[in-house]
Amino acid sequence: MKKNIFYVLIVLIQFTAFGQKTIYQSDAFEEMSKDHKMVAILPFDARLELKNKDLSEAKLKELQEKEGYEVQNALETYFLKMHKRKDYRIEFQDIKNTNALLAKEGINLMNLDIYTTQDLCKILNVDAIISGDLALNALISKGVSTDFDFISFISGTSDYGRIAIKLSDGDTGKLLWKYEKVITRKSGKNTYDIIEAMMRKSTRKFPYDK
Repeated sequence: MKKNIFYVLIVLIQFTAFGQKTIYQSDAFEEMSKDHKMVAILPFDARLELKNKDLSEAKLKELQEKEGYEVQNALETYFLKMHKRKDYRIEFQDIKNTNALLAKEGINLMNLDIYTTQDLCKILNVDAIISGDLALNALISKGVSTDFDFISFISGTSDYGRIAIKLSDGDTGKLLWKYEKVITRKSGKNTYDIIEAMMRKSTRKFPYDK
C-alpha cells in the first residue's frame, strides 16, 4: 500500500512539473527571422509580492528593478555561453550598450511598456528583442531555498513565482517565440541557475540554433 502511494506521488510530481511550462513558436518564425543579425535583451518587468509589509514604495521599486536587470544579465550570460557551443546564427547586443541606448532616450523600466517593439528595435538598431516579465514572492537574485518540502508542494506554497520570456520581430512587432514557466524550489537556487535550467530544459531549441 505504501509503495503504491509512493508511486502515485511520483507521478503527481512529474505531471505537475510538466504542466508548469508553456512554449510557443510562430509557424512563420523562419521566414520572419531569416534576415535577423542582431538581437537585444531588454531588462525584465518584475513584480514583487513579498511578505515584508514594512517595505516602502521606493524600496519595493528598487528591488523590482534589481530583479528585472538581474534576469537580463542572466540571460546574456546564458546565451553567450551557449553561443560558444551551438553557434547561433545571430549576435546578441551587449546589454551595457542596450541599457545605455535606452537611457539616452529616457527609457527605463517605468516607461518601457509605452514603446512598441518596432520603436525599441529602431532605437537599439537591432532586428529583434528578447523581453519578458516575472512575478515573484521571493528575491531570487539573493538566493532561495531548493530543499523539497512536501507540505509546501501540496499546498502550492513551494512556488516562488512565474517567468515569461518573449522574442519579438523588429519589423512587424509580432511574437516569434515565448517560454513561460513557474519558478519552484526545484528551479534553482538563484537567478542564474533558474535561467540556465529553464532554457536548457526547454522542449524546443531556442529558435536561432543553426
